[in-house]
Amino acid sequence: QVQLVESGGGWVQTGGSLRLSCAASEGTFSMYARAWFRQAPGKERDFVARISWSGANTDYADSVKGRFTISRDNAKNTVYLQMNSLKPEDTAVYYCAATITKSTIPKDYNYWGQGTQVTVSS
Repeated sequence: QVQLVESGGGWVQTGGSLRLSCAASEGTFSMYARAWFRQAPGKERDFVARISWSGANTDYADSVKGRFTISRDNAKNTVYLQMNSLKPEDTAVYYCAATITKSTIPKDYNYWGQGTQVTVSS
């Protein structure tokens, strides 16, 4: 079965930066929108950022606008999330996902990675 694999998570202090990557194990996601979601302990999975199949259009949660940047390289079948000015409230497991829809809700994404932990120390 096709899988998405995240990498790049870790521990940083407030104000630090991380760059997450997500690669596909097989097939191509060139025609899929790609997105990042995150889930903190005891909370629901929330939308973070989305990028269209062409990379021309992006969408961000209000909480990360101006701090996070999503990008993709279709030749490498990889999507990235550059996270700057990190805050403790950004602490969560970050998940990469793919969909053929324009949705930003988890139910409409049919491909998911297993997640990578991001912890921001206060």
